[in-house]
Amino acid sequence: RIPAGSTLGLTGRVGSGKTTLARLIPRLIEAGAGDLLIDGIPVRQWPLGELREAIGYVSQTPFLFSKTVAANVAYGVEEAGAEDMREAAEGAQLAAEVERFALGFETLVGERGVTLSGGQKQRATLARAILRQPRILILDDALSAVDTHTEEAILRYLHGATTDCTTIIIAHRISTLRAADQIVVLDEGRIAEWGDHDTLVSRGGLYAEIDERQRLAAELEAL
Repeated sequence: RIPAGSTLGLTGRVGSGKTTLARLIPRLIEAGAGDLLIDGIPVRQWPLGELREAIGYVSQTPFLFSKTVAANVAYGVEEAGAEDMREAAEGAQLAAEVERFALGFETLVGERGVTLSGGQKQRATLARAILRQPRILILDDALSAVDTHTEEAILRYLHGATTDCTTIIIAHRISTLRAADQIVVLDEGRIAEWGDHDTLVSRGGLYAEIDERQRLAAELEAL
């Protein structure tokens, strides 16, 4: 059970079912058995348009159009003004970088976003989701190309600005999940562990193993 307005972290080994679970919520794929419920109602009983209107989904692979940065951020939110769009871009830690471009937010994004770096693409699609003000925000490894300093700033913004939004963050980096209210560790399609960061580390299970391995890798990289 995920309380409304809380943040859930999802992690686990590659192929453990994290993305599959994320795609089940907006019914990008259908569950073969069992039910996922939103407000006590199985997702398959929600009108599809209404369900997807309530969800902001930022996938592992950002999708951008051959339009301006502004048009990409505001895509699907036609009523959004320039100030709203810029505020969403600020929350995604994108605005300052875009404003250094000669044309700023009117810079044309090439096919598949070739004008932007990997991290900028991810943040543009995140800004688009933020602008929609969804009830449920799903980040499916959506910060993997972002450096840890920028990631921390984004997570601080989401924590303060999306208090009415239920956030699900899927990540391999433990640092991304550290502040989540609850963290679920998946292994071979099943829940292996559940708890907050400190609780999971103290148990010495799979989560603690991943955390230790990543900390050692970071220390070696710093040498």
